[in-house]
Amino acid sequence: MAGLAYQGPRLGTKLFILTSFILVVIPWFSYLYLSEMEEILVDSQASAQLLTAEGISTLLNGRADLFDELPISPDGYEKLYAHPLEKPIRIDGKDSDWEDVLDFNVGFGQASLEGPAANAPNQFYLVLGEHKGQVYALVQVLDDAIVYRDKNILRLDLSDHLRLTYTDPSGQIKKLVITATEEGLTTAYPVGDSWRYAIDGEAENRVPGVLFETATGYAVEFRIPLTLLGPTRNFGLAVVDVDSQRSRAIESITGTLPSAGREAFGLVLLKTPEVLRIIEGLGYSGANIQVVDSRRRVRAEVGSYRSNARQASSDRTADDYSLTSLTDWLLGPLYTLVEQTLTRRNLEGEDNTIQGALAGAATVAHFTSDIEGEVIVAAHPIIANDAILGAVVLKQNTDRILNLRRDALKRIVNFSIMSVILFAGIILMFSARLARRIRRLGLEASSVIDARGRLTASQLNAEIESGDELGDLARNISNMLTRLHQHNQFLENMPRTLRHEINNPLNTLSTSLENLKEAPSPEKRDAYLESARRGLNRIGLIVQNLADAANLEEALVGEDLECIDLRLLLQSYVANCKITQPRRVFSLKTSEKPLNCWVCDYRIEQLLDKVIDNAIDFSEPDSEIAVTLLPEADQLTLTVSNTGHQIPDNLLNSIFDSMVTARAGNPDNRLHFGMGLYVVRVITEHHGGSVTIENQTDPKGVRIVIKLPMAVSNDIEADR
Repeated sequence: MAGLAYQGPRLGTKLFILTSFILVVIPWFSYLYLSEMEEILVDSQASAQLLTAEGISTLLNGRADLFDELPISPDGYEKLYAHPLEKPIRIDGKDSDWEDVLDFNVGFGQASLEGPAANAPNQFYLVLGEHKGQVYALVQVLDDAIVYRDKNILRLDLSDHLRLTYTDPSGQIKKLVITATEEGLTTAYPVGDSWRYAIDGEAENRVPGVLFETATGYAVEFRIPLTLLGPTRNFGLAVVDVDSQRSRAIESITGTLPSAGREAFGLVLLKTPEVLRIIEGLGYSGANIQVVDSRRRVRAEVGSYRSNARQASSDRTADDYSLTSLTDWLLGPLYTLVEQTLTRRNLEGEDNTIQGALAGAATVAHFTSDIEGEVIVAAHPIIANDAILGAVVLKQNTDRILNLRRDALKRIVNFSIMSVILFAGIILMFSARLARRIRRLGLEASSVIDARGRLTASQLNAEIESGDELGDLARNISNMLTRLHQHNQFLENMPRTLRHEINNPLNTLSTSLENLKEAPSPEKRDAYLESARRGLNRIGLIVQNLADAANLEEALVGEDLECIDLRLLLQSYVANCKITQPRRVFSLKTSEKPLNCWVCDYRIEQLLDKVIDNAIDFSEPDSEIAVTLLPEADQLTLTVSNTGHQIPDNLLNSIFDSMVTARAGNPDNRLHFGMGLYVVRVITEHHGGSVTIENQTDPKGVRIVIKLPMAVSNDIEADR
């Protein structure tokens, strides 16, 4: 619609959007590939851990004696389980270094009743740990009134204290009282059966401890060597509560005895030495191997899966990355964001894995915590006589995989960002240059037509020599302008040409009529009438030729082609020319074999008429006109050569256009206003061929070359 402005995204914008989409898709697929590769690496590590756990369990299968290696049967006794510690406990009154095993504390007794309640047992929690031959104990007591020992009183049972019962290396039952005169260091005294006085008044310095007050009472932290407990490793623990500073009477005694009214020890369960010796040589860096029995007690443990980096800091931030470059500093938050999307959170717990192995199934799982990071746990059952003795638990972190992922992630992000910046700049420059070229071509194309619709130039100059599609477009537009310019020239020259061509016969006709009026004799009148008749015929011939040229293309559309021997047609035509044109020498050179071609025979004769007329007009009398018809590959080449005047160089490219002629004005010329060779071109192209013209230098003259497609043998047989 006229005056309607179409607006939309510019070409540069479209290219930028498309390129940005591609540059986003590539990092996204890289991210998916990285995630898949991490899954493969984690699964491979999990499979390797499970195979290792299976191999260790194979060494322990059938070894029930390793799991029965306890001094006495634990049935009926409180299980005072000493958990293995990775590092020793500092006896300093702080529970911060008990974090790894604090959740395994065991409660004894019950909370005191509100108000006065005689003989109400107090409550305490006990947790034990073992490290390199030392048993560490943390006793947390609920007590609303703490009574310390009076230094001036020798009796040890008149204050809050702990009672420890054990067997020494000689098998004798020994008793210790652990007490304190104030918050701080405690003292352990060997006592007799009455628990009242220290034997010989000497303290047991091998059992150091600390008492510190808490919001609900107090806690005692102490250490006892395994060599003191003897081979049976039995000891019992009791907490004695004294509430009155004046009477110092014992209110309650809460202990670890198995049942009321029975004198016995709590049984301390430690690592099994034989199992430990078996697995000590199987551990490797970054892995923790545990052997647990059917009651989920750790019988042996080697190695650690916690890396120093994770122990130092449990939270990963952008500072964990190397900020040695500006890129890392700028993209650190992006690294963290993408890595958090890759990190697994709370996948499966360790307890489910161990429980599954104790049920008889080899299991593997992952779990993630802020402290331990991502850990793979593999567990395999230990079997003897179709009974589950325990399980081998292998834990290993994924720090190596995470480091590989982090490095790959940084490379992908860096490459993606740099690629986006680089390609975006290249695309912007390319689109800007392309838009500038298109704009320049459009401006020049629009400037070749003036306000009245007339062409001001016959060709374009912009982008003509470019080798890309824009250059093809410019050349096509330029060719179109050239044809339009030629057509406009044809229309502009038509009135002048017709006036020039028609004026001559009109003058002849007018002169003849004037002379006819004054003719003195019949002979004169007949001569003037004949001259007038020739003028009228010439005007009719001009009009007929113009009509034939204008309607030629439409006439050719409906004509049928037939396969004929072009050699025979040409021989007959040249023989006729020799008779009708005695003042020219005609020669024909052709093949002795048939030269078949799909043509319209009378149109080919019309083409030959125009070419031969052109050769006659441009040649000297008695000169030779050479005609050749020879096969070349799948084409027939028809050549007509004559000696004489040449075509001006400026007309060689346009001589086959309408209304273009190289003839000088000649009143005897039947038709010289540029339609003959135009008819030759139209007929040749209708038959699928091409025509060219060129000047000859030796001898001097003109040669017209017409190429027509040769009929193949299958077409000839089908035509027959």
